Amino acid sequence: MRRAIPIFFAAFFAGCAGTNTGSGSGPSPSLSSAPVSEQATTGMAEKSAKTHTELGSLYLESGNLAIALDEARLAAAIDPGYAPALNLLGLVHLMLKETPQARAAFERAIQLAPGDPQIANDYGWFLCQSGREQEALKYFEASSRNPLYKTPTRPYTNAGLCYLRIKDDKSAEENFQRAVIVDGSNAQAIYHLSSLAYKRGDYFNAKKYLGELHRLMEPNAESLWLGVRIERKIGDRQAEASYSSQLRRKFAGSPEHQAMQQGKFE
Repeated sequence: MRRAIPIFFAAFFAGCAGTNTGSGSGPSPSLSSAPVSEQATTGMAEKSAKTHTELGSLYLESGNLAIALDEARLAAAIDPGYAPALNLLGLVHLMLKETPQARAAFERAIQLAPGDPQIANDYGWFLCQSGREQEALKYFEASSRNPLYKTPTRPYTNAGLCYLRIKDDKSAEENFQRAVIVDGSNAQAIYHLSSLAYKRGDYFNAKKYLGELHRLMEPNAESLWLGVRIERKIGDRQAEASYSSQLRRKFAGSPEHQAMQQGKFE
């Protein structure tokens, strides 16, 4: 059975050397530290803080921000030096659009664990969302190059999204490709590879990537709308009609359906 994976789920939940990230000021994580959350705990306070942080992360992933915030605050109160608790606190505040609180929590987490690749990735995402894209890219690069980080697909994906924000499609595509090489099931990266191929007029590769995406997940409004436009350019009226029918039937009233009704194909 295929899984229904939301394409635009933030990449810090789910990413090689040579990424062109530009320059910027500020510290970069080292390339040899494993995430603190994966290291053995050394005392009762740290063990308790880790438990509450892991629980809070589960609530955050399920969208229960209120309880996630409570768990993050509790973890940070139990052990103020446990960096993952501060990182979780930053993520929750970011999701709540509480920028000053998110910044304070992330900066404290980075200060406590400057070599943690997960924290570097998440702080980079915060920086990117705050309009500090060039600085963010440096954190994504360091995180993805850390040989002890098990999920480099995340910073590669986030770097791709950040490059899209500054309209550098070439670098964005390079990072999405790296993300997919590391994790062939990265639906978010595959979607953007399809979208970027469509944007530059490479409709057959756009169709190939979209087919890969739909083998991983049930089509949603974004992917169906992209399918409509790809097949329209290729000239496959039967495939276009199939995508149009699914979009109309399953996502009536969505912005994508409205754009289709209004003939806004570009």
